[in-house]
Amino acid sequence: MRYDVVIIGGGASGLSCALTLASAQGRGWEWAENRRYLVLDTGRSDMNRALFKNVPGVPTGTLGTELIDRIKEQIKGFGGVDFVEERATKVEGSKGSFRVYTEGGKIYESEYVVLASGFHRFDIECEGVKVVDNPKSPKPGRVMVEHYGDYKVREGLYVAGLLAGVSSMFTAAAGSGVQVAINILSEWAGKPVVIHDVPEES
Repeated sequence: MRYDVVIIGGGASGLSCALTLASAQGRGWEWAENRRYLVLDTGRSDMNRALFKNVPGVPTGTLGTELIDRIKEQIKGFGGVDFVEERATKVEGSKGSFRVYTEGGKIYESEYVVLASGFHRFDIECEGVKVVDNPKSPKPGRVMVEHYGDYKVREGLYVAGLLAGVSSMFTAAAGSGVQVAINILSEWAGKPVVIHDVPEES
């Protein structure tokens, strides 16, 4: 199946990216309508072991597993996003014609790919990706993918979250995923865009 964006990783950055992309539809923007997105995830995000006490707007004591479920429900409310629990093994191609291969033998085609699989390792075969030590990790042995500004690795290929070298805090990772989504949406729009909502006037 073909998607507009394949997001590899379903943690803070990957889900935030998917949520922002999905939320662009239904606003009268022709370029945002009828888009399809895929989140490939192995279910091993560090969020599964997290307890949140200092995330703005999130109740103190919220478990990471609870927050994952809430964000997924938000995404499903907008529609247009599929979730598949599989490990990506290879990304090939270029902007507009990427192919993402999985361990289970499936192939997904997409216009864009977002790498958001965390900083523990990067073992996806992917041309043009340079993996280096993560300088912001509080623990040794963590990695990041080099990018040249605004999280772009090369045309059509973005990196988000801890794999992009942001600090290992939920809000930092989520924010980078949102920025990647905004970058992609802005490319489609041909100008800078943001996704804001305001209350209806009574």
